[in-house]
Amino acid sequence: MANRVAVYRKEHFNAAHRLHNPSLPQDENQRLFGKCNLPNYHGHNYELILKVTGEIDPRTGYVVDTKILSNLVNEHVISKFDHRNLNLDVPEFSNLNPTAENIAIVIFNILRPLLSEQLDLQIRLYETPRNFVEYPTS
Repeated sequence: MANRVAVYRKEHFNAAHRLHNPSLPQDENQRLFGKCNLPNYHGHNYELILKVTGEIDPRTGYVVDTKILSNLVNEHVISKFDHRNLNLDVPEFSNLNPTAENIAIVIFNILRPLLSEQLDLQIRLYETPRNFVEYPTS
């Protein structure tokens, strides 16, 4: 079995959002989401860590070129999310509550088709320094 190595790339973006379920009454939204349900939104300084795992290419010595990975993330995620209102400006969230869990899945779904099928991708998204999610989990 060939050696598999994990390569990590860290990026960040700032974005506003509101956690809200339009099918629930306002008092239930307030109870469920608290300050995250403020009608005029609130923001986070998100930290995004990509984990790309695969075999080392004997030609280059890389699992993935981190410059190419950085360019993909910046073009397809950061430019779309940074300094945006996720609820209003990002089409993926027009009918999807922009929780950290859902943001991580959306980022994964954006980037997965852009990488070689031989590479595994995992997203770790920090909403705050103490709260983060990972997708997929294994």
